[in-house]
Parts: sequence; C-alpha cells; structure tokens
Amino acid sequence: MPDNTIQWDKDADGIVTLTMDDPSGSANVMNEAYIESMGKAVDRLVAEKDSITGVVITSAKKTFFAGGDVKTMVQARPEDAGDVFNTVETVKRQFRTLETLGKPVVAAINGAALGGGLEIALACHHRIAADVKGSQIGLPEVTLGLLPGAGGVTRTVRMFGIQNAFVNILSQGTRFKPAKAKEIGLVDELLPTVEELVPAAKAWIKANPDSHEQPWDKKGYKMPGGTPSSPGLASILPSFPALLRKQLKGAPMPAPKAILSAAVEGAQVDFDTATRIESRYFASLVTGQVAKNMIQAFFFDLQAINAGGSRPDGIAKTPIKKIGVLGAGMMGAGIAYVSAKAGYDVVLKDVSLEAAQKGKGYSEKLEAKALERGRTTQERSDALLARITPTGDPADLKGVDFVIEAVFENQELKHKVFQEIEDIVEPNAVLGSNTSTLPITGLATGVKRQEDFIGIHFFSPVDKMPLVEIIKGEKTSDEALARVFDYTLAIGKTPIVVNDSRGFFTSRVIGTFVNERWLCSARAWNRRRSSRPGRRPGTRPRRCSSPTSSTWSSCTRSPSLPVRVSRMPAAPTSRIRPRRLSRR
Repeated sequence: MPDNTIQWDKDADGIVTLTMDDPSGSANVMNEAYIESMGKAVDRLVAEKDSITGVVITSAKKTFFAGGDVKTMVQARPEDAGDVFNTVETVKRQFRTLETLGKPVVAAINGAALGGGLEIALACHHRIAADVKGSQIGLPEVTLGLLPGAGGVTRTVRMFGIQNAFVNILSQGTRFKPAKAKEIGLVDELLPTVEELVPAAKAWIKANPDSHEQPWDKKGYKMPGGTPSSPGLASILPSFPALLRKQLKGAPMPAPKAILSAAVEGAQVDFDTATRIESRYFASLVTGQVAKNMIQAFFFDLQAINAGGSRPDGIAKTPIKKIGVLGAGMMGAGIAYVSAKAGYDVVLKDVSLEAAQKGKGYSEKLEAKALERGRTTQERSDALLARITPTGDPADLKGVDFVIEAVFENQELKHKVFQEIEDIVEPNAVLGSNTSTLPITGLATGVKRQEDFIGIHFFSPVDKMPLVEIIKGEKTSDEALARVFDYTLAIGKTPIVVNDSRGFFTSRVIGTFVNERWLCSARAWNRRRSSRPGRRPGTRPRRCSSPTSSTWSSCTRSPSLPVRVSRMPAAPTSRIRPRRLSRR
C-alpha cells in the first residue's frame, strides 16, 4: 500500500491544512502515493464540508511540489496511452473538486512550484508564495517534451488568454522568480518568510469566506483576449503555427504544437471538455519517443552531472578560496564576474592596471543593469565588485589557489603567462586554461606541475552560458579534476568532463557543422536549405565578427584547429545526400 503523503490538520476555526510530505523522497511528486493520498483528502473534505470554513495546501519539504513523476513517464509505451489519460483525469477530478468545494482554498507556496506543483496552486482560489532564495514558479514541461497535463494549459488560458498564456508562460517553459510570478499574476501575494505563509493563508480565508469560485465558473465570465472566434484574436491566430515553426526551425518537436492545439481547441469549449482535450494531448506526448529522449537528456542526465556523476570517486572536497584570472578581455572579465558572484575573491590580471580595470568595468556594467532591473541590491552589488581586484602586477596573485588563464589562443603566450605566476601562487594551486582548441597536454608542458594543470573552457557570454567543459590532460590528477568540478558547480554552471583532443567536444561538433555547410555551398546547393538541417538539433552558430572573437563560431575558425574552412580540399567526402537537400 502506498505511503500517505498528505497530512490533515483542522484547527478550532474549521480551517483544514493539507501538508504534502512524501516520506519516500526529498521532494513531493505526483506519483501513485500522492494521487491516492490526495484522493482520500479530497473525499474527506467533501464529507466534512459543513464543518469546514476553508482549506490551506502547503508542503513540509523545502520545495512546494516538484511536478510529475518522470520516472513513471519514461516507462509509458504507446499502448499505455489509455492508462496515462485515465491517471491524469483522476488528478484533474481531484483539483476540480477542490475548486468547486464551496469553500475558499489557498495555496501556501513555501518553495519551488514547478509543473504539477503550480497546477495544484492554480486550482486554488488564492496563492501566497514565500519570496525566498531558490524559489521558482512556472510550467516548464515543454522543456522535457511534455505539456502541463494537470490543468495547466486550460487554467492559464482562462486566466490570461490564449496569446498571453502561450507566448509568456507555456511555449518557453519559463521559470519565474516569485516577484515576477506575482507581477504577471501566477501568484496573488508574496511574503518574505516561509513561517508567515500558513498564518497569512488562514487570515485570508477568514477575511474572504465567500471567495470560493474561480473566474471561469462565474456567470458572465469572458476569456481575456477573446476566444478563437473573436474578431481581434481570429485575425492573428492563423499566424501562430507559422511563428511556432519559425521558432522551432522546422524541428520535429511535438510538445509546443500540442500546447498550442490544446490551448486553441480548449478555448472553444467548456472547462471540463477543455481539460479532457488537454489530457488527450498529454497522453500522446508522454507515450511518444521525443519526450523520453528529452527527459533522459535534460532531466536524468543533467541531474546526474549536477550531482557529481563525472567527479572522480574517493576524492575529498578541497574548497577553492581565491581565484586568479589571467587576461581581462571579454572571457576573463566574464569569468571574474561569475566567480565573484559566487562569493570568491578574484584577482583579475592583465598587462597593465588600466587594462585590468577595464575588465572589471564589465562586471560594473552587469551589476548596473541588475540594479536597474531590481535583481540585486546596492549592498550586494558593492560587495560583489569589492571581491574583484584588478592588477597588472603578478605579485598580487599571492594566495591564489586556482588560476584560470584566458589570453589569446597561442601556446607560447599561454606558457609565458603561467611562468610569470607559477611560483607566486599557492604551491598546490590548480592551473587552468580557458583554451577552446589547444590540447591541454601540450599546454601543460609549459608548467612545472603538470598534474595540477587542467582545461576549463567557458562559453561566451560567460554570465549567460550554462555549460563548462573540463578537459583532463594526460598528466592531470584526479584531485585537480575534482576541485575544478566542484568550483564549476559552485558558480552555477553545468560541467562536462572530456578527454584531451583538438576542439574538445563542442568545438568539434560546431566544426563538423561548419565543414558540412561549406561542402553544401561548394556544390552550389541552396544556402538556406543546406544549413537548415544542421540548425535543428542544436544551437544556430552566430556569424563570427573577428577571428579572435570568443563565440562558438569563432572556435571553428581558430588557426589552431587541424583544418581551417578556407584551406579545405576541393571535394572531400560528405555524409549529406545532395538529392535530399535539394528536394522542395
């Protein structure tokens, strides 16, 4: 028998608090135990309705609710579509009973409410969130190849209208901070601490005993922005599929299309029929292969990496205390900023103090924008900038235990800058290079302690790009790898560990794309059509503004790669079929 995941508490005022607390995990998820427990709780609410004045739904975990049970979803096969449909319909009936109970229901959101967590909250009449660190609110299902199947599409469309809901909430799977969620209307009230939530929820119930009806259940309700038959919306709705295709670049991604279809079809019928349409599309996505691939890559694999899956076993953590960045150009300045933002003291060195100060100016500009947008405070901004010390003197790197070199892609230059500081930094300092293409084993020959030398490849702009390549040379020790891995997680990046080879991983992938694209052009194929297939699986490369610019596209043009595009042979063998690309 599944564990009970919902605790019932009724106070003297007749307010019932349902506390979600799954004993089998660190977070609440929409698994079999939850569905059974919520079903029992809802049945009891109906049975005791006359003695109840209101309901508060909250969580005993650090997060409010983590969403659907992806472990079960990835096992669903096409023949299981009926079971998936019935399961999600059961969840929706529970939510529908809550919102039509005839008593005010309040969600006290104590942490992240993503996916199914927000769908629980949307079924409540009032939503109060704690504006605490790490809290996120949103419907990110599309990023896993799914749609919000527990009423998320139907309710957001009726709250915000088709266009607003689809563009701003559903199609991108945006995760909002509590303040932004309140601004757009996903939550109604913010509080500074978790402890204030339940008392505030009860106070709202007492002050609003008759607020127990959703807008779409009230007589005379009109959908914001109109229904698909409304003249204003009808004139622009036909453009939505074309805009979606442009956004997807023709990629066979069924989730955004299913969300748009569920939103438009559901807006033309009553609420209960709309939720069934949503369930139909949800079952189709869950049992399809695309969602399984995306869940594996973007949930399980990413979770394993961030949990230390690529970190060497048996190596104790040795925290890094002080960072030294060599080179205050765009990459070095960005590395200094993200390090200081994570709480590290940073020495930013260049050939002169003026050049280093210019590099710090990059951080100052980013912080000015953050202040302007209300994303930080003056006190926090001042503290961050104070952690960055610009210098032109190698002696200022004394005490540094992790060096990150970010100078021009030239092996002799890189050897020179390391030789300047190797005897000044801590004896056990890790020596890292932000090279995008040069072999780490070759660069390591320029230092005395090759076991402490490692590659750490950031992408531009550093403050926005989440991926970091960690490259292990032939003599790099597991201790150095572990320390750099821990640092990468500490600055909020996703580390991938790769072996030493020309271009490492990402530059080799982008290089292959550019080479194949050149082949298509060389054979006089249509330029646009020949590049389109390469854009579908990943990021579209940007035009390189100069051979030294720090973008992914420039990595493929580096003179350090084995073959530059301009030096390629006239007719190398291609893996792309000309006839397929030229067909319209």
